[in-house]
Amino acid sequence: MYLSLNVGHPFIYKGLRLMLNEFPVIHTNIWDAFWAIPVIIFIIILLKISFKMPETYFSTAATVIGLLLSIFISHPGNLAAGVFMGFFYGGVASGTIYSVKIWFISYRYK
Repeated sequence: MYLSLNVGHPFIYKGLRLMLNEFPVIHTNIWDAFWAIPVIIFIIILLKISFKMPETYFSTAATVIGLLLSIFISHPGNLAAGVFMGFFYGGVASGTIYSVKIWFISYRYK
């Protein structure tokens, strides 16, 4: 049984071998972001058109969709990586949606 205590070297305590390493290693690549973010944005747009979803739910829906994509498709064997990257995907998608909206409004009224 391994426990992580953030020190850096293993030792034995009461019969347990403690593995003292830093943070969990999250393996990801840039292609995850290149397909996950547009898919999340596309699903948000479909939800807005199909179900008349209010704009206040965009960031929540983006986070939930990002978590689902990341945990079950991108990182199915690593829950820590799936949760971390799911929040990352949702944040980037909702930030992109809101920044494009603000850009369009400022461009239109200029």
